[in-house]
Amino acid sequence: MPRRRTVLTSPLVAAAIGGLARQAVAAPVRSVPYRWRNAVVGAGGFAPGIVFSTAAAGLAYLRTDMGGAYRWQADAGTWVPLQDQLAQRNLFGIESIAPDPVAADILYMAAGTYLGRPAAMMRSRDRGDSWEIFPVSFRMGGNAYGRSVGERLAVDPQRRGHLLFGSREEGLQRSIDYGASWQRCQAFPWSGVGQADRRGEDVAIGISFVIFDPAPGSRRVFAGIADTGAPRIAMSADGGESWTALAGGPPADLIPVKAAIDGQGTLYVTCSDKAGPSGITRGAVWRLRPDGGWSDITPDKRADAPAGGYMGVAADRSRPGRVLVTTIDRWRPGDTIWHTRDGGDSWEDLGPRSTRDVGISPFLMQDEDHAELGHWLAGLAIDPFDGSRAAYTTGATVYRTDELDAKGDIRWRPWVAGIEQTAIISLLSPPGGAPLVSGFGDIAGFVHDDLQVSPPRMHLNPHLTNTNNLDYAGLHPDVLVRSGNRHGDQVPTAALAWSEDGGRIWNPLRAKLPAHEEQDRDGQAHVVAGADGRTFAVSTPVPLLSRDRGESWQAIAGLPERGRPVADKQDPRLFYALDFERGLFLRSEDHGRSFAPTTARGLPADLSAARPRSRETPYPLIAWHGARGALWLKLGERLYRSTDAGDSWTRIGAAIRAELFALGRPASGSQEPTLFVAGEFQGQRGLFRQADGDRGWLRIDDDAHRWGHEYRVIEGDPKVFGRLYVGTNGRGILYGDPVFHGKE
Repeated sequence: MPRRRTVLTSPLVAAAIGGLARQAVAAPVRSVPYRWRNAVVGAGGFAPGIVFSTAAAGLAYLRTDMGGAYRWQADAGTWVPLQDQLAQRNLFGIESIAPDPVAADILYMAAGTYLGRPAAMMRSRDRGDSWEIFPVSFRMGGNAYGRSVGERLAVDPQRRGHLLFGSREEGLQRSIDYGASWQRCQAFPWSGVGQADRRGEDVAIGISFVIFDPAPGSRRVFAGIADTGAPRIAMSADGGESWTALAGGPPADLIPVKAAIDGQGTLYVTCSDKAGPSGITRGAVWRLRPDGGWSDITPDKRADAPAGGYMGVAADRSRPGRVLVTTIDRWRPGDTIWHTRDGGDSWEDLGPRSTRDVGISPFLMQDEDHAELGHWLAGLAIDPFDGSRAAYTTGATVYRTDELDAKGDIRWRPWVAGIEQTAIISLLSPPGGAPLVSGFGDIAGFVHDDLQVSPPRMHLNPHLTNTNNLDYAGLHPDVLVRSGNRHGDQVPTAALAWSEDGGRIWNPLRAKLPAHEEQDRDGQAHVVAGADGRTFAVSTPVPLLSRDRGESWQAIAGLPERGRPVADKQDPRLFYALDFERGLFLRSEDHGRSFAPTTARGLPADLSAARPRSRETPYPLIAWHGARGALWLKLGERLYRSTDAGDSWTRIGAAIRAELFALGRPASGSQEPTLFVAGEFQGQRGLFRQADGDRGWLRIDDDAHRWGHEYRVIEGDPKVFGRLYVGTNGRGILYGDPVFHGKE
């Protein structure tokens, strides 16, 4: 294999890496060493694929839809994230992953989160510790519909450096130089659908999997085709030089989604009516013998079989005929895993004798007496070096068992140490109580009493899948409020909640006027708590105020439609708001009942640059808990500060472009909060901390910790100097602490 480092020069790369080109010629930015760690939850998101290496025992890889890839480090007993050093944000959605079947240190990935953004092939010579990145012209959708199929990327076990990739829109792609360059295979019997801008379930799926027969000397390759009107399975008998569409096999109304080959060369294919991971209602499993004979070996062929399809499939390389398959979208009675020892002639449903010990990730209980087997069962694998070990992925975690051969119950445990694959919407570090309270997408959020232990439960009562905002009462920080929504904006009870014990127990909050409908049932409103802990204000279409924790409500005077108040953290009488349409800064001095404009000297007349893009965008106005009337405002990429409750403002941090900002504990001997910024300084993007008033900035991330620069929210800690919490769009919550003379 050539030993050269590829230089990225194409226009696609420039688009992918954003401002990194400027950073090469900019003056060095002063930095301070930080230790970065994840706040532990344990997985939490969708991992479409898991693959064991066939070249080295104890080596496995996991691909996620938006949080990058991981390697199982058996000697350390943890998963290692493989892309934290990358600044290219669109390379964290992994379309496919392929360890070299012969050379254990070589790993390939097809990376591209969204179809409309740059994609690349990635190659590593050291199991993912470092990467060479090769931009490609064909598009990928690691977080698009159909991400559960695969694997699309396959390495020829007989010819080093030869790879095939089944693209979504540009047919079968081939590389003969270790993934550095790619050309379409003209002999393949399906050319693809071309550049399609369709969204949702109509997006092109293309070639769903490519798989080489691993038998010594075999040149057989199979490919599944998921697009309407295409042949279902194609085969090559010469390593991909020529191809034939196979007759028979899966019917035209089902698409092949995944495949596995056992030690005797038998091909097993799972099929569904859609590519998933959602919307599947029917499915089947098919077998192709080496002699060319197809058989329908669907585990449950009953006419009244539960709705749903089949997705995951794994064949035991050491025991021919032993295969596992998963159902998917079988919501009633729930998904399961089927097991056969005779190539599919008979099956056992493993669900009834499978148990799950989720002590490492207790949120998976979801306040029930046991954890379900899971949903979106897409990835499935049997360890080629130990047939008693198997793993499967779900929409929320990864499970593993070492007891597949057990005759009694099979215990599955979350296989998640080191995996944090979630999107964070809101963060709150109050001056009292737990270090951190979080708001997640899909799994609500948590109270983190110990940042290195998965919290015991998510936010409940009401159970809102997304938490869009969090706030605390300045003088009573155990009083918290939150807002959120369910998928599809369907909220069965309330979209708001409050707690008086720091978020451990919640109470539904319904904002409504007498004789009126409830004002927020779609998760659009935000809620804030006054400093006294009894006043709640909600940005409903008609903004509402309660002075008795939701027992009664009144309309707020002077606020625009859906106007969002911000409470002063010291003075219960003071609230603040922005009127983006009229360019006004508003203040209430009567506990939030009415608002009027302030002089707002020093602010521009146009405040529209501060308008949040969506309900999940961090609000640009922050009140600091340490002083009455202490406010910070982000207007576009500029920062402003007021010390007199909004009467006058001063621009600060003129040298830095702020995308997000946060306030944290002052340095020793200072009363000024530490100011953190995610943005750009001296041509370099990253995370920064104010070093000396308004006269300097220190970089606090480093070249090993970039996380694609995909930050959704940041929060300073008011109790620990220098600590910053970072909410990412797929890598969970990171938190950094300064290192002083080798110690934190």
